[in-house]
Amino acid sequence: MSKHIPVLLKETIENLDIKENGIYVDATLGGAGHSSEILKRITNGHLYCFEQDPYAYNLGTERLKVISDNFTVFPVNFVNMKDSLASVGVNGIDGVLYDLGVSSFQFDTPERGFSYNFNAKLDMRMNPNSKISAYEIINDYSFNELKRIFFVYGEEKYSVQIARNIEKYRSIKPIETTFELVDIIKKSLPAKELRKKGHPAKQVFQALRIAVNNELDVLEKSLNDALDLLKPHGRIAVITFHSLEDRICKQIFKERVEVDIPNGVPIKDSEIKREFRLVNKKVIIANEDELNNNNRAHSAKLRVIEKL
Repeated sequence: MSKHIPVLLKETIENLDIKENGIYVDATLGGAGHSSEILKRITNGHLYCFEQDPYAYNLGTERLKVISDNFTVFPVNFVNMKDSLASVGVNGIDGVLYDLGVSSFQFDTPERGFSYNFNAKLDMRMNPNSKISAYEIINDYSFNELKRIFFVYGEEKYSVQIARNIEKYRSIKPIETTFELVDIIKKSLPAKELRKKGHPAKQVFQALRIAVNNELDVLEKSLNDALDLLKPHGRIAVITFHSLEDRICKQIFKERVEVDIPNGVPIKDSEIKREFRLVNKKVIIANEDELNNNNRAHSAKLRVIEKL
């Protein structure tokens, strides 16, 4: 099991501008790397966390207990943020953190089926109680559904060939393991693609994980809910790991920052009353030291927004 190293920790904590009596949310508890630092700073406040993975729920909770008892962990997906907080009487918050993607220990636990580096049953469920796993998608979804998932969620240019080969192989026997799927993907790609740097199954595995966990729809709803919950001067920090997540975050932030003014209305920019502002106009990425020490940081991007 690899050590959990939180990505962009210093930059995230600084940009959340934490108040010691504030109400904060970690939408993605995981190994509690970010949560621990937030909890240390809110001596009179409270931290609410969301974690649907039972293993991460237990791990994160134990780590936070060592710091203080000013926290609550909801064992559900962060799409339930608004309702869960309302159930404990919280209707306004001072800050939210999203650290998206898969935790290190999920990748490094072979039986979870997230990684193309370990041979395991196809799974990829962040919540092990969810009904649909990667196995069902690979073996039951139609050619057109598979093609769309690989192309839209993985930006895989050989989605047609991969989906066709999956259809062919599963007609003989079910495709049960990660390595079986990796082998099919490799057989679907031309030699020039196999010679390229990086694992040939990376994009398909990303696409499957997003589809299994409905990640993009969940992010869009939750992020809009979180923006509605923010108190004045409250902030949201979002760490993304691929272009689809980052695009959703960027678009939602842009929609909230911009004010729709009819054409021809004579108004100066300084006179426009905005509800939100971007804390960082340019996306924040890891510095060289972090890149050298944490491989997961290479694709990480941080965006922060503040309610005015």
